[in-house]
Amino acid sequence: MTVRLDILSDPICPWCYIGKTHLDRALAQAPSNPFEIQFHPFQLNPEMPRGGMDRRAYLEAKFGGKEGAVRAYAPVVEHAKAAGLEINFEAMQRSPNTLDAHRLIHWAGIESKQLEAVDALFAAYFTEGRDIGDTDTLADIADSIGMDASVVRRLLESDADHDDIVRRDAEARQMGVNSVPTFIVDGKHAVPGAQSPELWSRVIGEISDQLNRAPDA
Repeated sequence: MTVRLDILSDPICPWCYIGKTHLDRALAQAPSNPFEIQFHPFQLNPEMPRGGMDRRAYLEAKFGGKEGAVRAYAPVVEHAKAAGLEINFEAMQRSPNTLDAHRLIHWAGIESKQLEAVDALFAAYFTEGRDIGDTDTLADIADSIGMDASVVRRLLESDADHDDIVRRDAEARQMGVNSVPTFIVDGKHAVPGAQSPELWSRVIGEISDQLNRAPDA
C-alpha cells in the first residue's frame, strides 16, 4: 500500500532544493517507505517575462537593493551549507520564467522520470548556473535523463500543456498555498517549508506503522 506525497515546488526555489534534499535523506534511510511522490507546478514569479531577466536586477528590485538581497539570502546560504549543498550564486546570471521547466517536469512524469527531471533542473540552475527557461537547455536536460530531446523541443516550441500548467498553478493558490515547498501527505495534511530529514523520518515511521496495523482490505 502506498501513500501519495504531493509536492508543490518551483525549480528556481532554493528552499525547494533544500527541502527535497532533506526528504531524499530520509527516504534513503527508509527504502521501503510508503510514499508515491508527484510534483506539481507553482511559479514563484508567474509574472516573470517569458525570456526571464537579469538575476541581480530581479533580486535587487524584489528585496530593495543589494543589501536587502544579501540579507534575504543569508538563511538560504546557511541552510544549503548545512544540507551539504553548494549553490553557485555567481554563476546564476538569469532569473528565468519557469513555466516551460514545469512543462518538462509534467512530461517527465508521464515517462516515470519526474524525480530525475526535478533533480536535473535543480542541479542545472543552482550548481551550473544554466538558464532553465531556455529551450535548448531544457531539451539538453531532457536528453540527460533519457527523454527524447527532439520531441521535448517540439513540445516546448508549441503551446502543449501551457494552459494546464497555468491552471494547476492557479488551483494551488486557490487552495491557500502561498509559498513553496509545500508537501501534502495523503491529500490531507499539508507540511510547509524545507523540513528536516528527522521530521520526515518520523512521518515515514508513523505512516508505515499505521499501514502495518491496518486490517487487510
